[in-house]
Amino acid sequence: MKRVLYMSGIWMLMSLHCAFAKGFQGKPLPRKDEKLVKQMTGAVESFLKTLSPEQKNEAVVPYSDPSRFDWNFTPRARKGLPLKNMDAAQRKAAMEIVRVVLSQEGYSKTEQIIDLETVLRVVETRPAKDTYRDPENYAFQVFGNPGADPWGWRVEGHHLSLHFSSIKGNITFTPSFFGSNPGKVLAEVPQKGKRILKEEQDTAFELLQSMSKTQLEKVWLAEKAPNEIFTSNSRKASLDKMEGLAFGEMNAEQKAIFKRLIMAYLQRYHVTLKNQQWAELEKSGLDKIHFAWMGDQTPVIGPGRGHYYRIHGPAFLIEFDNTQNGGNHIHSVVRDLTNDFGEDLLKLHYEKGHP
Repeated sequence: MKRVLYMSGIWMLMSLHCAFAKGFQGKPLPRKDEKLVKQMTGAVESFLKTLSPEQKNEAVVPYSDPSRFDWNFTPRARKGLPLKNMDAAQRKAAMEIVRVVLSQEGYSKTEQIIDLETVLRVVETRPAKDTYRDPENYAFQVFGNPGADPWGWRVEGHHLSLHFSSIKGNITFTPSFFGSNPGKVLAEVPQKGKRILKEEQDTAFELLQSMSKTQLEKVWLAEKAPNEIFTSNSRKASLDKMEGLAFGEMNAEQKAIFKRLIMAYLQRYHVTLKNQQWAELEKSGLDKIHFAWMGDQTPVIGPGRGHYYRIHGPAFLIEFDNTQNGGNHIHSVVRDLTNDFGEDLLKLHYEKGHP
């Protein structure tokens, strides 16, 4: 009898453990990033302390403000406080926020993307203080009160749009856009030869060129690449179906290359966020992730040239498009098909009865 009671108790403990692991309504509880949340919160608070009341009014809006979903990667007027309206100390504090949540590689890419605006001024023979190609038109916006629940922030400018939300000790980081124009700097400037998204491009070609004829028939969807990523700057990313070759259909060598390609995107972020996202991909099933291609099968720059690929899983999407300017103008984006802007976490947060 004692053994039956003992085993029953063990079973109940295991059941309770599983229930807590799944969370309410059968949904898994996300992994918390409390240390990183604290660092991110501190960096944003430090930045806000440097601002005047007028600057704070420009930089801070409620978390519920619709502008949180109004994002774009083209040159335009930006909501929030742009670098041009900050002094040197404020700029340093603003960029420190970016440094906290990205890896050193991701932070370097961010700085180089901003610097390409000066290259475009030269290429397009614009004046030094031109405001269309403007390395100072990168704006910071804070949503809600740092440390409250929920809250978030964004930095955005031409070819850069990074979004972070903090909800119950969890950080989300999509949508996340990195672009590069030129994809390879050809002009006679100090940045000549620079390729900011080199690994994202070269590893994809390595994977494509490893394909057998049969595999290529599944991967290559069209001879002509689209002139833009399909999901553009939509609030919610959506594609009708997963196409191409699934990870589970690849050989061991191809799987290794494919993992490197995915990691080329994830390693832009703080190691905690990188590991968090990779764990989610493994949980959803790597074998379900598809690789698809359109356009040129070799990296050629010239009139009419260009290529596109995507990495598409059940809840995860990466798009890479290099078709403008004769295949020398890159757009790349990482989207969470269920949790962009922290929307799924926010829904779960409210379902648990939080105000």
